[in-house]
Order: sequence, then structure tokens, then C-alpha cells
Amino acid sequence: MFDFSLGEMLVVALVALVVLGPERLPKAARFAGLWARRARAYWHSMKNELEQELAHEELQRSLHASRQALEQAQAQLREATQAPPTTPAVKHDADQARHDG
Repeated sequence: MFDFSLGEMLVVALVALVVLGPERLPKAARFAGLWARRARAYWHSMKNELEQELAHEELQRSLHASRQALEQAQAQLREATQAPPTTPAVKHDADQARHDG
């Protein structure tokens, strides 16, 4: 997230040592570490929640597309079974099947 070089971190540490002094610096470092961990945990939580939401939306889109494909296949099947035979041979076979059945 933040890109600090070793030199920059040493400068920040020296400034903190001068400003806070050696007595308060360990407590301030623990406090800063605590907030950094909380921020990182919050960031990971938000990231996981966003990834789950995106996966849920993708699953919904896939389900919708599958449902549409199924409905189209059902409509084509209905049309094929309800359409009158077009060729004389198919018509003759259909008539014979009705007569035999």
C-alpha cells in the first residue's frame, strides 16, 4: 500500500525519537502498530466482502444466462413438436404413428 524505503523509515524514526523522547517512543510505536493492524484488518475485510459480492453477481449473471438458454431450448422443443410435418414422408410417418397408436 505505502512504499517506504529504509532511509525514509530511519528519518521518521529519528524524528519520532527527537519529538517524543526515549520514554514515550515505545508506547507510541505500539499505538501506531495497533492502528496499522486495525487498518490492515479493515482493508482485508472490505476486500473480502467486495470479492464475495462480485462472485455473487457473477453467479447471478451465469444463472440468468443458463435460465434463458433453457427457456429458449424449451421453446424450440415446443415449436418442433407442435409444428405440422412439412414433407410428405414425415406427414405419412406421423399419420401412420397416430393410426398405429
